[in-house]
Amino acid sequence: MRLLASLLLAGLLSSAAPAHAQNLASAPKTDSLALRKIYDEALLRGQSYENLRYLCKKVGPRLSGSPQAAQAVAWGKLTMEKANCFDKVYLQECQVPHWVRGSKEKGQIIGNKGRSVPAAVCALGGSVGTGGRLRAGVVEVKSLAELKALPDAAVKGKFIFFNRPFNDALIEPGAAYGGAGDQRRSGPAEAGRRGAVGALVRSLTSARDNNPHTGATAYGDTPTKVPGAALSTMAADELSQLLKADPSLQFELEMSCETLPDVVSYNVVGEVRGTKYPDQIITVGGHLDSWDLAEGAHDDGTGVVQSIEAVRLLKAAGLRPERTVRAVLFMNEENGTRGGQKYAELAQQNHETHLAAIESDGGGFTPRGFTAETAPALLKKVATWGPILAPYHANSLTPGHAGTDIEPLVSAVHPTALFGYDGDSQRYFDLHHSALDTFEQVNRRELELGGASMAALIYLLGKYGL
Repeated sequence: MRLLASLLLAGLLSSAAPAHAQNLASAPKTDSLALRKIYDEALLRGQSYENLRYLCKKVGPRLSGSPQAAQAVAWGKLTMEKANCFDKVYLQECQVPHWVRGSKEKGQIIGNKGRSVPAAVCALGGSVGTGGRLRAGVVEVKSLAELKALPDAAVKGKFIFFNRPFNDALIEPGAAYGGAGDQRRSGPAEAGRRGAVGALVRSLTSARDNNPHTGATAYGDTPTKVPGAALSTMAADELSQLLKADPSLQFELEMSCETLPDVVSYNVVGEVRGTKYPDQIITVGGHLDSWDLAEGAHDDGTGVVQSIEAVRLLKAAGLRPERTVRAVLFMNEENGTRGGQKYAELAQQNHETHLAAIESDGGGFTPRGFTAETAPALLKKVATWGPILAPYHANSLTPGHAGTDIEPLVSAVHPTALFGYDGDSQRYFDLHHSALDTFEQVNRRELELGGASMAALIYLLGKYGL
């Protein structure tokens, strides 16, 4: 679906599809007034922030399969119903993984004279436990390729320490995250294939602190599953330095995590039927589940409340959508994408036509615009909306990944376009998947502006189509 050539970037916002531009030119004042109503409602009477407060403080961490995830489903359905902006609210059942962390993990670096240094660690999501204390030597590598090149004798019976940091020269932190992420996703599996006893992975963040960042790891068809743990960046730096001084040092890890049988959970869906083209669907969503170390505020409580709020803002502004709009609170994005897959599966079974899908899963920071996955000609078409979005600083439109939950729609029902809400992400990975991702880290105005930007895009898509 990533059909966008990089050469489109130059001068994209100045390119216009003439017919579409004429449509916009016929009612620019009407559209400007409509967007102003949306933003006035968001900034003066927005509900996202207080909804997020409840989700974070009353429900809390909500990893798939947990009691809190079930509470979040009930909260989502009730909140949508109370918003009084949907024609109907319903649940979509799906089976989700149930991994539990267990007691707090322990890690320490042990020198050859028995001196130990504590190391801040946390289990990677989906990891097996250690079955008590696990102690072994450590081999540091920077990549999966470097591990592959090592002889068996250097690997067997050791911890493999993946210590590739973010590339901080990259302007977009998401690109750095993508570049470092394979060591977390596949590191433990590859360590197990080579006969190692476990994997230690540098946290995927530029922040230098003692907060380890979790995230999913996958074993695939690996015959031997070994524990995988994330080290805080400070612990990773210390382990690397001590290894240089003492290559024979050992690491001791204790984790009690385990995977339990799958459980039943749900997507929460609110729908407003379109007045002119009800069979054309625009989906907007975020994921309801979160990792268990914190409250999942930016990842992805903000996306959840913004998706509900975007629809409420349209109604409050007196703007009934011409195309059907669905707000979807997806379950299980973090460790399985089962909710997104189920939504796409049901859309295919029902022979639905999806015009567009929008996802907010990059934090509730100041809006910049949207990333897009669509054909180049359609991207030019949407770019003609740049001037009307510019006063709200939401007019940046760039090719890029739109969202994990909406991606399954591509093969299922071939939506015309996917969009990802694009906020200023420079601070996002300082918090992402760590104990720092709490309600207090979210700014009210930034959050409400983001929801309004999503509502504005829905309004334009609903009125003009693609």
